[in-house]
Amino acid sequence: MTPLSSKKNNENFGLSSHQKYLTVRNLSTDIAKPLSAEDQQVQSMPDVSPTKWHLGHTTWFFETFLLKQHFPKYQEFSADFGFAFNSYYELVGPRQLRAERGLITRPAIDEVLSYREYVDDYMGKLLSETEPTTLENLKYLIELGLNHEEQHQELALMDIKHVFSRNPISPAYQHSKPALIASTHKTEWFSIRGGEYKLGHSDENCFTFDNEGPEHKVLVSDFQIASRCVTNREYLEFIGDNGYKRPEFWHSDGWDMLIKENITCPFYWFLDENKNWGEFTLSGNISLNLDAPVCHISYYEASAFAAWAGKRLPTETEWEIAAKKFKTNRDREVSCNELNSGNLSPVPSGELKSNLGPVGMFGDVWEWTSSPYIPYPGFKVAPGAVGEYNGKFMVNQMVLKGSSCLTPAGHSRITYRNFFYPHQRWIFSGLRLAY
Repeated sequence: MTPLSSKKNNENFGLSSHQKYLTVRNLSTDIAKPLSAEDQQVQSMPDVSPTKWHLGHTTWFFETFLLKQHFPKYQEFSADFGFAFNSYYELVGPRQLRAERGLITRPAIDEVLSYREYVDDYMGKLLSETEPTTLENLKYLIELGLNHEEQHQELALMDIKHVFSRNPISPAYQHSKPALIASTHKTEWFSIRGGEYKLGHSDENCFTFDNEGPEHKVLVSDFQIASRCVTNREYLEFIGDNGYKRPEFWHSDGWDMLIKENITCPFYWFLDENKNWGEFTLSGNISLNLDAPVCHISYYEASAFAAWAGKRLPTETEWEIAAKKFKTNRDREVSCNELNSGNLSPVPSGELKSNLGPVGMFGDVWEWTSSPYIPYPGFKVAPGAVGEYNGKFMVNQMVLKGSSCLTPAGHSRITYRNFFYPHQRWIFSGLRLAY
C-alpha cells in the first residue's frame, strides 16, 4: 500500500519528468516575488502563516518524507529546520507553535530560498538516479508533495491578503484590477432526481487525496441546485433586512460569534466616506463589485443567508452529484477564474448558457456545504507520519467544494474535499443555494 492511497500508481501521474516538479516549485517563489522580506515575516493572526514559513514548510515536506527516507545520498541542510518548518506531524517530532510562526526571524528569507534550491537539487537527483521500480513506488508520495505545495500556494496568497489588510496604508499585492464582466444572470434552478448515486473518487489513473475515497453508494432525495453562487448584491439585501441582527437565521455558535466580534458584514468589506461599500483585495481597496460572488464569509454566515432566503446549503453529496450530472465549467472547456487568470478576486458569472447546468462550480469561491468533514465509509488512515495529513482533522470542520480564484489551475476536481472550521472567514469562501 502506497502512502495515503490503495490505488495503483501508473504513468499517468507523469512524474518521470523533473520539469513538472520544478514548475510547481517555481510557482511558489513566483508568488513571493512581489513581497519584501518584511512582508514575508509577518503573522497577522494565529490562522495566518508568514510567506517565508510557507516556502520553508513545503520544502521541509520533500526533505522529510522523500529525501531523508528514500535517497541515501542526501545530507540534511540544517538540523534546526525541522523544528521551524514542521506543521503538525507529531510523529516526526516537536515543532514551533502555529500561532508563533511569526517569531521565526531566523533563518532569514535568503537562507530559506537557499534551502529550497538545495532540496530541489537533491530532488532532481532522486528523480534521475533512483531505480525505475523504486521511483514508481514513490510516485504517489512525490505527487502528494506537489499537491501539498499547491495547497500552500493558495494559503500563502490568502495569508498575505490578511497581512496587508492589517497594514494602515492598505498595500496592494498586485496593481492590476480584477476583470470586469458586465453582469450576471438571474438565478435559475436545476432539478436532480433522487436515487442511489456513487460518491467519492474511483479513477486510479488520477492523483487524489486519501480523504476523497473510497467511492461508496449514497441515497439522496430529489433536490434543486442554483445556477450560480450568491452575489454581493444579493448579500447586501440580507444585510439590509437586518440579517446580522436576527437570531432566527443563525446557529447558536454563529450568533455568539457575531456578538463577540461585532460582525456586521463579510470579511474585508468596508463603507467609504460616501457610505458606499468597498472591499479590500489583493489589488488594494476597490469598490464592491455587486455582481461578483460574495466572498470571505464563514459557514455560519452562509447558512444564515440560506435560511433568510428560504433555502439551504447543498450537501457535499448533492454538490458532487450536480457537478457530475451537469458538466462543470472545467469540463465544458470554459476557463475558470482560478489562479492562472491573474484576477485574484471573484468575478461575475456572466450570462447562463442555455440549459447546460450550473456555472462557476470551479473558480471564484470555494462553496460551503452543509456536510461535516468526516471520513467516508471504509476510510483508513495510512500508517506512519504521512497518515497525519488528513485523517486527524476529520472532526469539527465543514466541507467546501469547487475551487477559488487563488487555486492553482488543475489542482482541484469534483471529488476534492476542502475543509475549514465554521467560524473562519479569511478563506475565499462563498455559497450556492439548494432546496
